[in-house]
Amino acid sequence: MSATPKTSGMAKLERDAVLELASKNRRLDGRALTDYRKIKIETGIIEKANGSAQVTLGKTKVMVGVKVQMGSPFPDTPNEGVQTVNVELTPLAYPTFETGPPGENAIELARIVDRNLRESKAIDVTKLCITPGNKVFVVFVDINVLDHDGNLIDASTYAALAALMTGKFPEYELKDGEVIFKDSFQPLPINNHPVPVTFAKVGKILVADPCLKEEEAMSARLTVGIDKDDFVCAMQKGGIGELDSNEIKAAVETAINKSRELRGIIMEASK
Repeated sequence: MSATPKTSGMAKLERDAVLELASKNRRLDGRALTDYRKIKIETGIIEKANGSAQVTLGKTKVMVGVKVQMGSPFPDTPNEGVQTVNVELTPLAYPTFETGPPGENAIELARIVDRNLRESKAIDVTKLCITPGNKVFVVFVDINVLDHDGNLIDASTYAALAALMTGKFPEYELKDGEVIFKDSFQPLPINNHPVPVTFAKVGKILVADPCLKEEEAMSARLTVGIDKDDFVCAMQKGGIGELDSNEIKAAVETAINKSRELRGIIMEASK
């Protein structure tokens, strides 16, 4: 299972070209091994959403809408609001994407984005509780992949974070146990800003922000989520290839440095 769906088969000549370049520490588009493609972040693009953002990473494009509604808490966390992440792989984005219930790839992508947000405590869910054990706010993060050219994990998480950082939820008051919503809104309670950095192992090297052809030639994938304090908040390995301890250590060190740069871009776009 992979959060980056593949075609029925990459042409051998294309794969050989990618691997040949990797053997020389080079990439198809001329980037350095740890370079990201150009990133563009737009916020407030969906008028009726509580928060929204669109991220373009190279030719990969992802749009996220945030909706906040009143609901019930989970029984084991009665004093906390709820965060839920959903992914739709839009058929126009890639030849193998289909309509219908979420498949393996959509589910895995949603879980990775959710884990980065949840484990870093990006949203202070305690501030989304209205009445303990009864009523809370539920934050729906809906991810739509519009164009797939590699590294959906990072593009989706950056868009989700930007949408949440610019998101709002209703102000309210309680009267005789009833929730009365006001006409005003308040910012979502954001505590942390997790930034994942994804690597693909192509041949014997790790490359950051893999494009689609690099993903199709990779043997393994590693995503390292870094929170605002430079701590690892999540890690996800994909693919059937192996990663040794030195490769993982190097990836974490690179992720810490790259996350600072990427977080700055997200923060600037979310002002």
